[in-house]
Amino acid sequence: MSAIANRCVITLNAGSSSIKFALFEEVSDALKPHAVGLAEMAGEERRLTIRDGAGEIIHQAKRQERSDVPFHAEALRRILSWRQGAFPNANVVAAGHRVVHGGVNHAAPALVTDAVLKDLEALIPLAPLHQPYNIAGIVGAREAWPHVAQVACFDTAFHRSHPYVNDTFALPRELYDEGVRRYGFHGLSYEYVTRKLREIAPLHAAGRVVVAHLGNGASMCAIRDGLSVASSMGFTALDGLPMGTRCGQLDPGVVLYLMQEKKMSADEIVDLLYKRSGLLGLSGFSNDMRELLASERPEAQQAIEYFVFRIRRELGGLAAVLKGIDAIVFCGGIGENAWQVRERALEGMEWIGVELDRTSNRANEEIISSERSRTRVFVVKTNEEAMIAKHTLALFDAQSRRAA
Repeated sequence: MSAIANRCVITLNAGSSSIKFALFEEVSDALKPHAVGLAEMAGEERRLTIRDGAGEIIHQAKRQERSDVPFHAEALRRILSWRQGAFPNANVVAAGHRVVHGGVNHAAPALVTDAVLKDLEALIPLAPLHQPYNIAGIVGAREAWPHVAQVACFDTAFHRSHPYVNDTFALPRELYDEGVRRYGFHGLSYEYVTRKLREIAPLHAAGRVVVAHLGNGASMCAIRDGLSVASSMGFTALDGLPMGTRCGQLDPGVVLYLMQEKKMSADEIVDLLYKRSGLLGLSGFSNDMRELLASERPEAQQAIEYFVFRIRRELGGLAAVLKGIDAIVFCGGIGENAWQVRERALEGMEWIGVELDRTSNRANEEIISSERSRTRVFVVKTNEEAMIAKHTLALFDAQSRRAA
């Protein structure tokens, strides 16, 4: 392993059965990734895979035995043990955590305290698939690394610049005041992509941009001059586009029907909408776009068609919000790799100035619009971990200055 001479940050993104993590070193004004890893649980097997900054595997381990130690606690101990062995002299000053929901009160990264944790626990009902595990990762990291500053970075924070009309529902005003509003998600990805676009095409980045974050979780965002003005996601991470297992946009009357006529409980409806819908529910067999694209089953093709239809519908709506469009950016696992989805989504979009270069698109190049296209179309590889690391170190330095 290479020697590390400068300050370091660890980032953690905890899910229900996985923890993504990365180790960054501060080099001049940049953050250099030394390791990117995934701890995951598959049945009784607990796996740890770590790659270096170039993507080469540098560590793999599996454990088959049953463990009474909670997954997150054990995984964090294994990550810490590996880091101490591989980079014993790394000066880790802070750990940054992805937290899906920050609610009304958290519009910027926050140093984790007991009070902040209490706030985040109150938001669990708004993000039941993510928030409990984000919190478990923070709690485990505080126990494993008690002398390291813990920073929470929120997926909702980027969207706090929404104007009121894109932030509210047509419900009684007191519900908005209580926090029932459109929050938007995937903010760390949108923020990274927006910054990256400033490097690639600064004039377009300063204009009217729609970013499509397409993956197992999927959403779209209208951005003007680097600020979010509208998002396809709303109060929870269910709204908007269909996702791997989440339903996307849904008439609330369907939920009433499920309760009143099907006699489904709240827990059963949560399970249906979050875990058994989306591409999985539409196809009947998979939430993986790669498998759907490779399948000849008509249900798979219908699932793809609906996914593309919703992208096109959101694109038109967000272009209207922006009163025009200068650039479109695709990111996320599907957005970056599934050229078929991009091609179908942009077919016939000349009315908003898009002319696709099919050769560039199929090669997954950075710019996939033709030279004649009035609206430039980009493919940008997102990096939430890098965004978390930047926020974490910046907040750590600000806290250090205040304490000095």
